Amino acid sequence: MNRQSQAAVLFLLGAALLHAGGTGLYLRYVKEGLRPLLLAAGVVLIAAAVATVWYERRRARAAARSHGHAHPEPRISWLLLLPLLALILVAPPALGSYSALRSGTALQKPYAYGALPTADPAPLSVIDYASRAAYGHGRSLHGRTVRVTGFLALDHSGAPYLVRMALNCCAADAQPVKIALTGTLPPVLRPDAWLEVTGTYSPRLTRDPVNGGPIPYLKVTSAKPVPVPHDPYDETWNT
Repeated sequence: MNRQSQAAVLFLLGAALLHAGGTGLYLRYVKEGLRPLLLAAGVVLIAAAVATVWYERRRARAAARSHGHAHPEPRISWLLLLPLLALILVAPPALGSYSALRSGTALQKPYAYGALPTADPAPLSVIDYASRAAYGHGRSLHGRTVRVTGFLALDHSGAPYLVRMALNCCAADAQPVKIALTGTLPPVLRPDAWLEVTGTYSPRLTRDPVNGGPIPYLKVTSAKPVPVPHDPYDETWNT
């Protein structure tokens, strides 16, 4: 691979990063807050490609004047194409029930609870409901109807959970937070299907078989399928 080919690869990598950052594809890999850094990295790679082409042309003109000979570049540099092809051709889906059931719940006790939304039903994230139910003993949830959105996971016994993968930085460190479902459930439950669940607080609590973490219950009064959200991960626990 000569320098101009390397520059082309750098340019394509930079363009792919800009494309991912501009279209929302990056949310399959990293948290939303890293978008500016991703776009900046794309700009830097494109600038490096342009600089490489400019430098190579200067060197070629100098070599022509001195009758020099070009040396081949190491073939291993072609490996730079692999992340580019992976980004373009095999963009992964968001982590789902397979990963959720093989990882323990990441629910953590919060320092404080914000005011419950005044809307009825109150829209809550999986993490917000789970922490209020498990660690706040449902005190802020009594007498309220809540609406929670997540994807379905079914354990080996068929017990349903509503799950959201919580994110610190990127998909590689995503961990599940789970809510066990009881009450009026759809007749057919399909793993990885996204549901908007409306229900009320249940005092029941179970323990995650993977790490013993708390999994609170939600008594479902209605549920409906919804499209996969623009950002399938939940970042509320580190904001």
